Amino acid sequence: MEIVLWSSSTVIQPHFLTRQSPILSNTAIAVPTNPPRRRTASIQTSPYATEPKSPQTSHSSNSSSRFSSARRAAIAELKRGPKLDSALHRLGEILELQDLNGILRYFGEQRRWQDASQLFDWMREQEKINFVSYSSFIKYMGKARNPKKALEVYNSIQDESTRNHVSICNSILSCLVKSGKFESCIELFDKMKKSGLQPDEVTYSTLLTGCINYKDGFLKALKLVQELKENGLHMDGVIYGTLLAICASNNRCDEAEAFFQKMKDEGVSPNEFHYSSLLNVYSIDGNYTKADGLVKDMKSAGLAPNKVTLTTLLKVYVRGELFEKSRELLVELERLGFAADEMPYCLLMDGLAKAGRIPEAKAIFDEIEQKGVKSDGYSHSIMISAFCRTGCLEEAKQLARDFEARYDKYDLVMLNTMLRAYCKAGEMESMMQMLKKMDEFKISPDWNTFQILIRYFCKERLYQLAYRTVVDMHSKGHQLDEEIASVLIVQLGKTGAPSEAFSVYNMLRFSKRTMCKALHEKVLKILVAGGLLKDAYVVVKDNAKRISPHSLKKFAISFMKTGNVNLINDVLKVVHSSGHRIDQEVFDVAISRYIRESEKKERLLQLLHWMRGQGYKVDSSSRNLLLKNSHLFGRHVIAETLSRPQRMLMM
Repeated sequence: MEIVLWSSSTVIQPHFLTRQSPILSNTAIAVPTNPPRRRTASIQTSPYATEPKSPQTSHSSNSSSRFSSARRAAIAELKRGPKLDSALHRLGEILELQDLNGILRYFGEQRRWQDASQLFDWMREQEKINFVSYSSFIKYMGKARNPKKALEVYNSIQDESTRNHVSICNSILSCLVKSGKFESCIELFDKMKKSGLQPDEVTYSTLLTGCINYKDGFLKALKLVQELKENGLHMDGVIYGTLLAICASNNRCDEAEAFFQKMKDEGVSPNEFHYSSLLNVYSIDGNYTKADGLVKDMKSAGLAPNKVTLTTLLKVYVRGELFEKSRELLVELERLGFAADEMPYCLLMDGLAKAGRIPEAKAIFDEIEQKGVKSDGYSHSIMISAFCRTGCLEEAKQLARDFEARYDKYDLVMLNTMLRAYCKAGEMESMMQMLKKMDEFKISPDWNTFQILIRYFCKERLYQLAYRTVVDMHSKGHQLDEEIASVLIVQLGKTGAPSEAFSVYNMLRFSKRTMCKALHEKVLKILVAGGLLKDAYVVVKDNAKRISPHSLKKFAISFMKTGNVNLINDVLKVVHSSGHRIDQEVFDVAISRYIRESEKKERLLQLLHWMRGQGYKVDSSSRNLLLKNSHLFGRHVIAETLSRPQRMLMM
């Protein structure tokens, strides 16, 4: 569910509902009644956005050409006709560029993406195209969430001046932002500037929008604002509103207040949206004192709190756990006609549920049902999650089935919620149905989806299924949770799957995070028990100092017995360099192994030299064994080596 923050040439659409908490997000939710006007015109109002006109000889001849009945009929047929190919073949010649651009915009507004693509491709083939065509089509591909097609079109533009036209650049940047590809958007923006783009306020507003849900969005936003000023551009109400939304999503209360005050100091009068955005910042920690003061300031400025403002204030009260005051405000919202949908009820319900007041939350849920409040199913999501958290699995399962019977639409939040309910209740068949729904609706699983499934498979002791889910999760770029990964590694080891355990370990190891020290030793034990000594050596080589002497000794003895004989000396050096003194038993096993494989006599001699150089002695039993088999290596060589005094020798 998306809430449009404001609209000029750029539409800002942060997600109001987050995965973790479908209702209590920190993202600004304001929808201004009268959005602030930009000082810089958008593509719709820019003089550059109008169609190029040929010189007029007379008003009557121009009118006759522009509004000829043949053209009007052709436009109408193309708009309604199902066979676009044949219609373009018959009628394309009589249509002018502005007609085709108008039809393209019509298809876009009607969300007829396939027709828009077909018409645009025909326009390119016929070379009946201009920058307005490119800008419009790329914009609609952004709305269609098809950044691949948009980038393909943008990259196909050969003319440099067209390619660097600010309206086209703004459209492709906006497309990438809407598709969640903010890093790619910034990379492309940098290339555009090097190629000659002169960004305007709309460009920076678009980029700032991408900062709202970006990990390091606040710091990136500051850099963009600095760059905007260096280019001689000015902050307007839209940009200040975006900055407030960024502060909310990044928990930056002090900075939000500073931006709000700076906006007023610069003569930009805050509207309902700006007040609501700052209220949303206060909702982060439930600062109802500041929130109440801000609402008073808003009224003093002659602005009446609207639906968004009061709903955001309700969120502040809920976060501050002022549930009685929240209930009173909900009644006021009902009186004003601002509670026709479930959102305000869900805010209070979610707060009560997370505070452990499940019966009160359920009462709000029942109230939504009794009053016939318009619902998209998020009230179900909240209560299902609440029941799962408190162990009321039968109630959660029943609500999930109720949702399935009532609603014919799903999103990732709801699917994850229901998946969690069925997994906790052990309903594998229902869980599989949810996964099929995810495929049917072409909804990609997120980190939460994978975690739910991995935990469920581990609980049901389906460790190979859990492993395959981990592999799939990793391949899609999601980071593993170390706690559940550690559990899975141990269980895979116990069930005779050491190579799979090592694979999960490597996924964690290469995820650029600090791992629990104990995990290295757990993996080493699994690999040694499973006979994967070469992999065990990799673990020891990188983490010997984090492994206990007992486990190192057990590994070393196993390696001396059956590991790669060519790596025996390397293994001993690694153990020694970790600060652990090598046990004499380990040397005895190594010497016995070399005697059995006499073709490796050079390595045996190197080992004996190294031992004496490091202060290790050859005990009597190994000495006798060496002398007994000295004919295999050369009697005088063995005798000479054993008789040398202890000193540092180079291998």
